[in-house]
Amino acid sequence: MKKIGLMFAALLAIVTLSGCTNKEESKADIDPEKLLQTLKNDSPLVPLGKVPIPADNPMAADVVKLGQILFFDQRLSGANDRSCATCHDPKKGYGDEKATLEMINGKPGARNSPTIINSGYYRSNFWDGRAKSLEEQALGPIQNPNEMNQDLNQLVEELKAVEGYNEYFAAAFPDGITSTNIAKSIAAFERQIVVNDTRFDQFMEGDTDALTQQELRGLDLFAGKAMCSTCHNGPNLSDNNFYNVGLESEDEGLYAITKKAGDMGKFRTAGLYGITHTAPYMHDGSLNTLEDVIDYYNKGGGEHRNKSFYLKNFMSPIGLTDGEKADLLAFLKVLGGEVPIYEAPELPVQ
Repeated sequence: MKKIGLMFAALLAIVTLSGCTNKEESKADIDPEKLLQTLKNDSPLVPLGKVPIPADNPMAADVVKLGQILFFDQRLSGANDRSCATCHDPKKGYGDEKATLEMINGKPGARNSPTIINSGYYRSNFWDGRAKSLEEQALGPIQNPNEMNQDLNQLVEELKAVEGYNEYFAAAFPDGITSTNIAKSIAAFERQIVVNDTRFDQFMEGDTDALTQQELRGLDLFAGKAMCSTCHNGPNLSDNNFYNVGLESEDEGLYAITKKAGDMGKFRTAGLYGITHTAPYMHDGSLNTLEDVIDYYNKGGGEHRNKSFYLKNFMSPIGLTDGEKADLLAFLKVLGGEVPIYEAPELPVQ
């Protein structure tokens, strides 16, 4: 990793032009073809690729259509007053723009509502990774007493009482309305919510004109000096691993699942596609802007007692200049892309 960092530092050398004072920054142009070749040879960055589809839940049109209906139906909650879209609003980056979710009692919950954008790429779901598939994840909030507070057996019976749902489920599944099929439908719909073909992907696929010079400098920093790609790598720019980045919180994170002391306060690396649409950031929503995120990592994170790699280069001050932070921000904005907006469909009636 140090060798790779030195290579990128060389690519991003600051040069002094005649007539400039010591306080003025001048930036050498980056050769996009050389940067692309270096990334392909020496970095874990790759184009997004297609979302993985499980063999037992193919993207059948009737299943996806049913999933969209269920996603927007408040009858999936115990009080019939909130749906999946309540915390995962398509017009809010499939989040809710709140620091943490709003529980059914109106009080703030412990964690930020993670966006659904590109959630099909994760190997586990929720901030602590407790769901091993989107299908498992889909049923979690429905049953959670603080979120939708619905008994699954009761939900199945309620849906069976709606003639339209019997028709939709019969078209999608041979065995009709079951909790398993509810999960499969919602998960299939969520796998459509993908931000892809960003200009970063176009660049990684060989279009060396896809990024501006500032964005190229930002990408160079992302993969080099700023060390973002240490964790934000591979498809969806998440290594699917768990880290404690120093946020001072009492949230146990992964420890609550594994009961391993070393996992205290660890959370899964978030993917970065759609990032301009999903503020605020971090598992507790404590950072409001991308500028705040850059500043947080630039200073080396916080001081949680179980901070990952505390004595290594990863979570230590980086020393980005104001100009470098602006370059990195420009590249991150490229990853925002275009978010597909799915509207609430007409819901079945009794």
